[in-house]
Amino acid sequence: RIDIAEHWMKEHPFVPAALKPSAMALPAFVEKFGSIFEHSPWIAERAFDMELGPAHDSAGGLHNALARAFRSASADERLGVLRAHPDLAGKLAQAKRLTAESTAEQASAGLDALTDAERETFTTLNAAYVEKFGFPFIIAVKGLTKDQILAAFRTRIDNSRDEEFATACAQVERIALLRLKDMLPE
Repeated sequence: RIDIAEHWMKEHPFVPAALKPSAMALPAFVEKFGSIFEHSPWIAERAFDMELGPAHDSAGGLHNALARAFRSASADERLGVLRAHPDLAGKLAQAKRLTAESTAEQASAGLDALTDAERETFTTLNAAYVEKFGFPFIIAVKGLTKDQILAAFRTRIDNSRDEEFATACAQVERIALLRLKDMLPE
């Protein structure tokens, strides 16, 4: 019997089932997806309450539910999500106190290896942006260079608050989608 079991394990190894958000209990769902929107597990809780089905077992499907929960939140709640995001290349990054997701995202754009002059530029722009809008500059950095990020920073700082609030919310949703694509099939 042991020979049969060993043969079976060798020839037919256990492959865990794909992650199925629609089959998860609330605590496990929030633990797994509560950080998709930075420091805002309440979005995952509200998405879970939408009675998720098999259509939500993909990155795009679950993103749809999470984005609906985010969009249906009050303006103050959405502002709270924006304010939960760290400054790009800011003090938290320098102190190594970012979430694992933010650390990886900022590193992918080279924001963890800035020159002193570049760091000073980011610091100055971050301060001016927060002063004007009341929340940090948010951009989905994955696939962007630091020069592209700085160009967007300089352009967007001239937006109105309403324009920038909408743009920042759209960027938060894009960050969420990119994070989900790292966890779930398309």
